[in-house]
Amino acid sequence: MGNRSIKWGIVGLGNIASQFASDLVLIENAEITAVASRDLAKAEEFGGKFNALRMYNSYDLLFEDSEVEIVYIATPHNSHAELSIRALESGKHVLCEKPMSLSFKDTQRIIDASKKYNRFFMEAFWTRFIPSVQDVLEKIGNGIIGDVNYLKADFAFHGSETENKRLFDKELGGGALFDIGVYPLFLSYILLGYPKEIAAKAIKHKNDIDLQTSMILQYETAQSVLHASIVSESDMKAVIAGAKGRIELNAPWFIADGYSLYINEEKEATFTLPALGKGYSHEIIECQNCILNNEIESKLWSHQNCLDLSRIVEEVKNKIGLSFS
Repeated sequence: MGNRSIKWGIVGLGNIASQFASDLVLIENAEITAVASRDLAKAEEFGGKFNALRMYNSYDLLFEDSEVEIVYIATPHNSHAELSIRALESGKHVLCEKPMSLSFKDTQRIIDASKKYNRFFMEAFWTRFIPSVQDVLEKIGNGIIGDVNYLKADFAFHGSETENKRLFDKELGGGALFDIGVYPLFLSYILLGYPKEIAAKAIKHKNDIDLQTSMILQYETAQSVLHASIVSESDMKAVIAGAKGRIELNAPWFIADGYSLYINEEKEATFTLPALGKGYSHEIIECQNCILNNEIESKLWSHQNCLDLSRIVEEVKNKIGLSFS
């Protein structure tokens, strides 16, 4: 990265934003200029913890702050699209937490706004940038396990409806698919591309959000078996198998600190590749490099990648009869 500091604003100051800010302060040439919450006391507490220069009780006030260059949006899912577009319209670059929207139509609107206003936009799929995933993708690209023909990935945990109301709130875009199911779908997409066919089944809550969803993505010569749940646990390893061997990403695979390589059923090697901080740091570095290079999208997680994944998620949403309207 260049010598110039990039000035960040953070919108939505919950737990994920706190983890993100903890990583952001580790990055050279990154500065938390402003934070915003609808609750000024929360903004002041968060801003004080991370030495922000200004704290706002309005998202629009942060968007109007002339010093803020890029906005990290960490509000509930249902607000991502509108806030991203408003920030882009205000001349800000944007890093928006996944899922960047609850519909393909809104994803397209965000990408169109990024191009119209010539501002950088990226969906915050931090997993794409962590060292272990980068290394696995490189090795698979070099043919170390042969052509990939099977992927198994899940993301599951025991959620509490009393302790995490957002997760079970239909109006906020709650449920397994959009909160965590996007991760295994993402892994299948970056490894195998856009599927030929998708099968999906879900178990629903009384308010019609999905509590758990299982998916099979069919490719020409491969299948991905994927699962997401907010009511039960899993080992959260990911297995990527090919004609010559397999790779197992350490649990939890979406922030794996390493992986094991098996060739002909024998363990060949174990690789340890810890992330910097929690792991958000790597996507922060990518954003800053893109901005300094006057790019409006990342080559590693591009606008087209966002559109493709959004369309895949939308198809799963339709298959399981999920609606947020």
